[in-house]
Amino acid sequence: MKKVVVVTGASSGIGLALCERLLSEDEELHLCLACRNLAKAEAARVTLLSSHPTAEITLVQIDVSNLRSVFQASRELKQRFERLDYLYLNAGIMPNPQLNLKALFYGLFSRNIFHMFSTAEGLLTQDDKVTVDGLQEVFETNVFGHFILIRELEPLLCHPDIPSQVIWTSSSNAKKSNFTLEDFQHVKGHEPYSSSKYATDLLSLALNRNFNQQGLYSSVVCPGVVMTNLTYGILPPFIWKLLIPFIFLLRFFINSFTSTPYNGTEALLWLFRQKPEFLNPLTKYHSLTTGLGHNYVSPQKMDLDEETAEKFYQNLLDLEKRFGAIRAKALDSRS
Repeated sequence: MKKVVVVTGASSGIGLALCERLLSEDEELHLCLACRNLAKAEAARVTLLSSHPTAEITLVQIDVSNLRSVFQASRELKQRFERLDYLYLNAGIMPNPQLNLKALFYGLFSRNIFHMFSTAEGLLTQDDKVTVDGLQEVFETNVFGHFILIRELEPLLCHPDIPSQVIWTSSSNAKKSNFTLEDFQHVKGHEPYSSSKYATDLLSLALNRNFNQQGLYSSVVCPGVVMTNLTYGILPPFIWKLLIPFIFLLRFFINSFTSTPYNGTEALLWLFRQKPEFLNPLTKYHSLTTGLGHNYVSPQKMDLDEETAEKFYQNLLDLEKRFGAIRAKALDSRS
């Protein structure tokens, strides 16, 4: 039986590079591109088929910042498949990132310069907004939309006889200091991206605690610093091009500068090859690239505790109850 893999945000960047590498690893799998823009998804499908003409690649439209879209996509996936082997939760946003030049200047002359460049801690702030569902956009896109997707797809993911993997694209920018249970949507803060990625890590831990016995295993990955639409939002593309020689030099000291989407998928692909029941739920798997261009994976322990993770999971379950009416309309709709 073919393995079934669903990848959100698969039309470009890390998502598209992951799909290419997955097909190179196993061309017999059924790959489903779960994307907001179907035109871009179809273009990605054509690109993948040009190098893997016999591959089975399908599309499903989903906007994880819109719960109606998530419910409709979930219904469609349940109609198509009896089970899912891998669910890569890769879609995400960092809206209007603003570089804190003062923090950058002070960081350049501190002992934390390498840490600053590898994590962007304290360097990036974002202006968030509210979605049609009344939620913070970064939180809903990066965390809650995917949480609802998992909840809806539990019948396809929970098979104790054959384990399934949920794999999140997280970040080294996930910082405990930017997350609180009292404001888990990060309404009052200015670093919603960091908060959402820490929330992702907590949720992954909680999923393992609640679903491992049912055959569902969750892991988180940091792709490193990759040149994608997210990073191009921080500085204009031409500045990044000017910085490329400096970035390649930094690789000899900071291996997290993976630079290309291909390199950034190293840990995502590595997890595809693993038996999930032997993975540590408190570990984040980092894609790294040496100064000479060799890719490798580094497991690093996360700064998490199970009590906070479980409380956050329960908060999400409580929040889910608010959207029962939207779910009912989406599942009844034939549009």
